[in-house]
Amino acid sequence: MTGRNLAGGKGLFEYAFAARLVAVAALLILLGTAIAPSARASAEDADAPLIAYNALLVGDDARARLVVDFDRSPEFSYHYLKDPARLVITLPSTAFGFSADAVAPRGLVSDVRYGATGPGQSRIVLSAREPIQMTLGEVRQEDGAGARLVIDLAIADAARFETLLARQQPATGDVFTDSLSTPVDDDIYVVAVDAGHGGVDTGAVGEDTKTLEKTITLDFARAFARRLAQEPGYEPFLTRDSDIYLSLSRRVELARQHGADLFISFHADSLDQPDISGATVYTLSDRASDRLAAALARRENLSNEIMGIEADNEPEEVTDILLDLTRRETQSFSISLADRVVASFNGQIGLINNPHRFAGFMVLRAPDIPSILLEIGFLSNAEDERRMLDPEWRDRLVDRLVEAVKRYRHPLVSGGG
Repeated sequence: MTGRNLAGGKGLFEYAFAARLVAVAALLILLGTAIAPSARASAEDADAPLIAYNALLVGDDARARLVVDFDRSPEFSYHYLKDPARLVITLPSTAFGFSADAVAPRGLVSDVRYGATGPGQSRIVLSAREPIQMTLGEVRQEDGAGARLVIDLAIADAARFETLLARQQPATGDVFTDSLSTPVDDDIYVVAVDAGHGGVDTGAVGEDTKTLEKTITLDFARAFARRLAQEPGYEPFLTRDSDIYLSLSRRVELARQHGADLFISFHADSLDQPDISGATVYTLSDRASDRLAAALARRENLSNEIMGIEADNEPEEVTDILLDLTRRETQSFSISLADRVVASFNGQIGLINNPHRFAGFMVLRAPDIPSILLEIGFLSNAEDERRMLDPEWRDRLVDRLVEAVKRYRHPLVSGGG
């Protein structure tokens, strides 16, 4: 194999499913390069090997995508191996003609090998840093001649990976999809409750008491989850329930794996203007509503850099049109949720001026889960800091937030309060 070849060489790939990588954009422009006419001619011979003429791996510590362009449609199968966790993609005899440097492993993928493994057979082997599951595997016909193989990986818990190993048979097919989410009862509404920051990422620090943002967000997340669990038909889960670091991408992926219907992220930032106070609800947008929102998004998105995790935007060539449509629909639901939170807080919980704002928060980028980021208040403001440390005020905010979620889920049923 090549690629780091099963016989030596160098490697292949990396992905961004919900958008986060931009450094590779210039490289991707090259992926439209045509195959030489002589190669196309030889491809007409059924016995001739496939030609893999372009490839790209993109991703982060929670997801990965491999894209390989072929001169014609490939049949493929796959299976898993462990120690380390690996996905093995088996292909007919293939001539690999792309640059290994363009597909070097990173993020979730620790090693990539590719090449011939016997007469009439080639393989691509993707090694991962932790248990994985393939969430998408399909061949897409390109305009004109050629086809594109798209493989998506995501983190999985150890038990799920062991189940995949135990029950697997080499799988084949033109299209494979798996949401990787935990099956849930249709009557159960799953809410991902995300305590911002954690571990080495302490977040903001209170001006008076030196309270850490990561502590406040976990207190509020736990209180909200406890209160929501008392409501029939709701199942909250915490992305973190202790003082640990989670990358922004991993928070989103955990929500997807649990089949979350909503994602709510708690924060308590600090500003250069100590007179600004009150709660704010943020939704995702490529263009920020104002300079304050833009600055907060930049600061929150730095969380990945603390652990050296790259965060780029998703290149156009690996974005699916249907996924874009899903994101737009999800965004409208996120705005609806934000509006209900603001309405529920109004007159009960202090709000900043223009309390619904928007910016490019990476933690809100789940393409299929309505998501909001709630700034409980600002640790740079003495009154906000005092309120956030008051259990009675915290419980009042939690009650109003639960009411907002109920009104969002059942807009014609939930009552006032």
